[in-house]
Amino acid sequence: MPSYIRQTDTWLALGLAFVGGYGDAASFVLAKTFTGHVTGNLVLGAISVAAHDWRATLGCLSAIVTFLIGVALSMLIARFVKAWPSLPLLPTVMGIEVILIVAAALALESGMALRVEIFVIFLSLALGLQNGAFRRVGAITVHTTYLTGMITSLISTEAENYISGLPPTPVGAPDPKISLLCRIWIAFVVGAGVGAAMVFHFKGFGMLGAAALLITLVLYVPKDFPMVLRT
Repeated sequence: MPSYIRQTDTWLALGLAFVGGYGDAASFVLAKTFTGHVTGNLVLGAISVAAHDWRATLGCLSAIVTFLIGVALSMLIARFVKAWPSLPLLPTVMGIEVILIVAAALALESGMALRVEIFVIFLSLALGLQNGAFRRVGAITVHTTYLTGMITSLISTEAENYISGLPPTPVGAPDPKISLLCRIWIAFVVGAGVGAAMVFHFKGFGMLGAAALLITLVLYVPKDFPMVLRT
């Protein structure tokens, strides 16, 4: 593996992709709403408008807005932690994400009237924060809460290599970008399967599995991990 891709960064990317798939699948099972990306909710929102299901429309719109707020908030947190050298960005964001996921699970299992809506808002905010705070592994752009961008990047890389006429990569020396994106894709899909299974069995409390993994990842983040967003 090239020196610009640290092993710790790779494992963090895989772990966060697992959490992204876990949260997205779990939210769809529990609330019929995606919480880790925008495109799917735009489609679901359009369908609910056509069906005159205004509550579902509001749920999709709230997920979109809250996810984007989470991305923007991660930028504000990055500016804040620059003034505090002892407060690294990624563990801080992941800690907030754990709190939001636990709060989402508790809200969903409570008896409050708007528990599903609160669940969607908290989880969308958590995944928006994650998407904004971890966007690169070395020189490679990654997304850990949705697949579209990574699949597009993977196809683009292969197409560019073919069109440019570059010689094929020698056997035993795979393209590090393609290798990384494929593993992130697999981690996301496996996370989606596990997340769906957990919430089918444990309902809202199944989200605590994602929180537990995030806590483990926080402990795994190296002390020298960059304190600013990877842009």
